[in-house]
Amino acid sequence: MTEFTQIGLIGIFVLILLFFSRLAVAYAMAIVGFLGYWYLTNFDSALTLISRDFYSQFTNYGLALVPLFIFIGFIAFYAGVSSKLYDMANKFIGRVRGGLAMATVGACTAFGAVSGSSNATAATMGTIGYPEMKRYNYGDKLATGSLAAGGGIGALMPPSIVLIVYGILTQLSIGKLFIAAILPAFVISALFILAIMIYCFFAPHQGPKADSYPLREMLYSALQIWETILVFCLVMGGLFFGLFTPTKAGAVGSFVLLVIVVVQGKLSWKNFLDAVNDTVKTSCMVIMLVTGATIFGHFLALSRIPMELASLVSALPWPAWAIMAAICFIYLVSGCFIDALALITLTIPIFYPVVTNLGYDPVWFGIIIVLITQMGVITPPVGINVYIIKGVAPLVPLQQIFIGVLPFLLALIAGTGLMIAFPEIVTFLPELIQ
Repeated sequence: MTEFTQIGLIGIFVLILLFFSRLAVAYAMAIVGFLGYWYLTNFDSALTLISRDFYSQFTNYGLALVPLFIFIGFIAFYAGVSSKLYDMANKFIGRVRGGLAMATVGACTAFGAVSGSSNATAATMGTIGYPEMKRYNYGDKLATGSLAAGGGIGALMPPSIVLIVYGILTQLSIGKLFIAAILPAFVISALFILAIMIYCFFAPHQGPKADSYPLREMLYSALQIWETILVFCLVMGGLFFGLFTPTKAGAVGSFVLLVIVVVQGKLSWKNFLDAVNDTVKTSCMVIMLVTGATIFGHFLALSRIPMELASLVSALPWPAWAIMAAICFIYLVSGCFIDALALITLTIPIFYPVVTNLGYDPVWFGIIIVLITQMGVITPPVGINVYIIKGVAPLVPLQQIFIGVLPFLLALIAGTGLMIAFPEIVTFLPELIQ
């Protein structure tokens, strides 16, 4: 082991210590990357590195799509588009046992199509869905579990912020990643609904039947979500047929939705300013994560840890699937302690070369990693979506929410296994646009 590699390992250890000190992940990566690069080269080189990386990332045209897609989600939230999604899903399947929880999953999937964020989806749909489910005497476990797990679909459903960052870090086509995520998102949604059906079969008191609605009201509620359908079809259709780039897709989607809600009178000036403010804060967080990961990645590259790890793994007498299983296990365990976005920005420089050397499709790997890290948002000790729902339902004990997400965690594991066994679920649509 060379001295540079030893310094790299020390840097990783210091980074973990900084995580436990609750320093923001972006700052921790930037600090360790700067200090490590300084030690391995000199102060002037490290200063040049950090200034160049900050400038290049904050002026990166590709990152312009981050605030655009985030803006779409916040406009939808403040204009009340998300409440119509829940209303439609409720009227279609709320009358069956566990139907309101199924409606929650459906609404989370639809809202994920405009927000691209796990946390935003959980917070938005939790605010709307939890009071409705309690009004119909749903058990706390199913009500909170479906909201926490359903929010995770927002990180997979295009325009996923996590996939955007993955695409930027790996230089992959973000449009192709978006297309690849569509079928997996619907597969996970279907498995969540199946989990609710099975859960309510054994615990019917957790999901009593809600009201039935006439067909006319059901169809009318479906027509009311035309804004979401229009924006989703416009963005994904434009990407699929090559009409515009992902950045232009974000611009078109946010502009169209903004014009619609303003013309309808559903977005007040105060709510517009709130949407802009939340977009700026969230976008800065994402771009800072990417910048911190870039600085840390340059330090890792200089320490040669990614290359050494790739060589070591490639030389192991293990089949490719066993190595991939080990990588997935590392992501699963790490996702219990680190936010998905931070984990991906931290680990992609290390594992991406290994995966490509093994011959795996990098687009497929991106979808799998998002699925695995989404298990982390509903598992202790971090389980950020669980804590978000705890804020929505403060009277529900935290352990009840963690118990409530167990059926959905099993569904996520099954779905991930399905896509590992049948990668065509992920690669089918992207191959159509090659």
